Amino acid sequence: MGVDDERGRVRAVALFDLDGTLIDTERRNRMIWQMLLDNHQLDHDVAIFMGRRGRDVLPEIFPDHDVEQLIAEVFSYDDHPGLPDVAPVPGAAELVRKVAAYGSRIGLVTSARRDWAETRLDQVGVRSLFEVLVTAEDVEVGKPDPAGFLLAAARLRVDPDDCVVFEDSVAGISAAKAAGMKCVGVATTHAGEDLADADLVVADLTAVGWPPFS
Repeated sequence: MGVDDERGRVRAVALFDLDGTLIDTERRNRMIWQMLLDNHQLDHDVAIFMGRRGRDVLPEIFPDHDVEQLIAEVFSYDDHPGLPDVAPVPGAAELVRKVAAYGSRIGLVTSARRDWAETRLDQVGVRSLFEVLVTAEDVEVGKPDPAGFLLAAARLRVDPDDCVVFEDSVAGISAAKAAGMKCVGVATTHAGEDLADADLVVADLTAVGWPPFS
């Protein structure tokens, strides 16, 4: 994987998911999506949204509704009282900085919108270390489709098999593997056994170094 430097080290490219991987937002997101389902008196497992773009999921469970109106409704819940705070996942900033210090390039592939991604990377304190951001607006189809990861590799001008993905969701891991990339599953929002398709599963980002595969 990758090109060896003068010390014989492999400089793989790191591609990070955002929600649930770098920032702890999944419980908050579940509550917001549940508000939408409850408001429409719809009984559905909210886990269907995890790791995926809302605009990809909504037509599946609201086939007769206007997607843009539903998304606007979801945004209206964002400042609802009682929602959990957003905080970095343990080890997130430290790992990103370690990757950068090693000399490897870094990209983000998220199902979130760009303004959210920019704000949250600033919150983690690592925005300047990300060379490429692929967000919900950049692809026609989101995860588990591999388009986002392939676009990130193309923008970085690297081969997919030189990329290591960090993902917390089943949809994200499926997308990474479909793109031909190695994947570290981060068990912050799912049980480790649910992430078994990843090449390596860790409890959080304190439990993995760089590069994660020798």
